[in-house]
Amino acid sequence: MMTELPLDQVRTLLAVVDEGTFDAAAAVLHVTPSAVSQRVKALEQRTGRVLLMRTKPVRPTESGEVVVRFARQLARLEGDARAELGMSGSEEPTRLSIAVNSDSLATWFLPALTRVPEELRLSYELRREDQDHTAALLREGLVMAAVTSSPDPVTGCSVRSLGRMRYVPVASPGFAARWFAGWPDTPLRDVIADAPVVAFDRRDDLQDAFVRKLRRSRHSASSLRHFVPTSEGFVDAVVAGMGWGMAPEVQAAPLLDAGRLVNLAPDWKIDIPLFWQQWKLDFPALAAVAEAVTTAAAEALDTGV
Repeated sequence: MMTELPLDQVRTLLAVVDEGTFDAAAAVLHVTPSAVSQRVKALEQRTGRVLLMRTKPVRPTESGEVVVRFARQLARLEGDARAELGMSGSEEPTRLSIAVNSDSLATWFLPALTRVPEELRLSYELRREDQDHTAALLREGLVMAAVTSSPDPVTGCSVRSLGRMRYVPVASPGFAARWFAGWPDTPLRDVIADAPVVAFDRRDDLQDAFVRKLRRSRHSASSLRHFVPTSEGFVDAVVAGMGWGMAPEVQAAPLLDAGRLVNLAPDWKIDIPLFWQQWKLDFPALAAVAEAVTTAAAEALDTGV
């Protein structure tokens, strides 16, 4: 097995992963699809590993993720070197790809980015993903940094705590009156089981976790549930009376104050710890973003013990 990784082959693999197909990568690289296929096959032969799953879109294998991370880091280092040397094209904005969960994106994360100095000329590519799965995008080399619920650093990454996103059980006043007979005099655990529920998507377990915690049992929330896969739409659905749900406290607070939502269990909550993971490579732009994000998170999230 040869030990060198030819840069043209490495860059080609990255283009295929980013574009999703061999044909699309060929268009970006200004070569034929056949040339793209040959380069990828040559790289697989050189490494002795299958690097891509030939799906639509293509996905890197575990070995492919290693090469993709290397390719993306190499591209960033090359860009920094060109900028320091004042070479032609160095005035292009620096693109940073970041994975972030929907609730952070809808509340504190975007204001954090406005704190990054404009003279850095950063172009952000944000990828929205559940906080339990953003680390996978780091692992696959698809992003340079991520807001994640995992404290365990991805290989080649550093990790720091951001704080806890607090979720509270809320419903519209009309919904509570219809579905929770006798509440609040009647304990919520006795009336919540059959009430319609709003969930973000099929992976959203917060509502079920709250019911299990409240009832101290393995019971889940009602099977009558609505899936609304945006943070703003989720809260809008609860306000509209479609069901109850676990909303970020920072997002629910003004609606609670306005009487458009009620907190179903003020003494109960669920805290989700959030962490910032990023490549260990010394990128000044990434360091500036990390500083802005951690500062904003300290102000917006619960950081107490």
